[in-house]
Amino acid sequence: MAQQHLDPTNRLAEPAGPASPAGPVPAEALTCYLRAQATEFLRALRLHRESGTGANGSSGSGVGDGSAGPVDAARALRRAARRLSGTLHTYQPLLDADWAEGMRPELAWLSGTLAMEHAYASRLERLLQALHRLSGSSAFPARRQVAAAAVSATLPAAPAPPDRGNLTVGAAKAGALLDRQLTLARTRAHSTALQALGSSRFHAVADKVALLASEVPLRATADVTADLRSLAGAAEGRLADAVAALPLVTAGHPYNAEALIHGLSPDPAPHPQDAPWHQVRLLLRLHRYAREVLAGEDGPGGEDARLLTAGEALDRHRDASEAAAAAAQAARTPRIAPATAYALGVLHADQRHEVEAARYAFQHDWQHRGARPAPAQ
Repeated sequence: MAQQHLDPTNRLAEPAGPASPAGPVPAEALTCYLRAQATEFLRALRLHRESGTGANGSSGSGVGDGSAGPVDAARALRRAARRLSGTLHTYQPLLDADWAEGMRPELAWLSGTLAMEHAYASRLERLLQALHRLSGSSAFPARRQVAAAAVSATLPAAPAPPDRGNLTVGAAKAGALLDRQLTLARTRAHSTALQALGSSRFHAVADKVALLASEVPLRATADVTADLRSLAGAAEGRLADAVAALPLVTAGHPYNAEALIHGLSPDPAPHPQDAPWHQVRLLLRLHRYAREVLAGEDGPGGEDARLLTAGEALDRHRDASEAAAAAAQAARTPRIAPATAYALGVLHADQRHEVEAARYAFQHDWQHRGARPAPAQ
């Protein structure tokens, strides 16, 4: 199928908001931003330890146990680590090369490790809610409601409604199977996070971040008067190129049968259609962080609405893609009943439809908003 691309000459619309200052932005803005994020990292780490959830604690990140403090501390720690890692990536030409190349993967490791427990809990919640919606059954483990953005009501519905009578028969067992598998994965992720927070590797990262809070190691040959907008523009360009390469014709259809066929195959590899979209999501995040550096601490609050809505659509895409993979993996469990396998197959198809809906929402909003500048914040 021929691919429809965004006009590669039509870069992201020049925003008039805080992330596009009229004059040059010197390296001092970068050092201020890195010090601020390092301070946030250390503050979150202190809160995490004070809440009794450090390596010697017993409650972990507190996801799902009603403990808001540990959850907020872990989220803030991940947030600061992501921003530090992303900023080092974009502005590395101004930073000490050995230091930046050593720090960036360590921060990415920490952020990814701390995110896994929450990811498994959210994935299970998403799948159980989808089973309930599809089957009308309430015979699932009670779970705390999690915030999740709904797909726009204007998007097309799934093309073939399942046989609800047959689905209900296997839905409860499918839910129980998913509960066992994802709860086990979450427990392991919890243990991994605790081990990471008590490791010498983590303490080395924390020590380097503590030093960063007071001094940013710039490259010896760095021009401190250089305009940061050029490096931020390069990050913007990489995002625009990645968006232009997306297969938006496929994303313009409400249902993608090829995605369903691949997901139910014996091959457990990640879906090949998803990788470019995950890459766009990563580049969008880097672009947002680059804009935050340009805005500075005194910049007006708020973000470009286009980037916010695009990020929400790509988050939905990632969540649905991973949920579909979890349903397909559960369907490969040996010796499960046919009714259970049927329910998991319907669940997989439903989540792949959510993937397509998220792609449709992204491309529809991106193309329409791209025709005009973002509003000033």
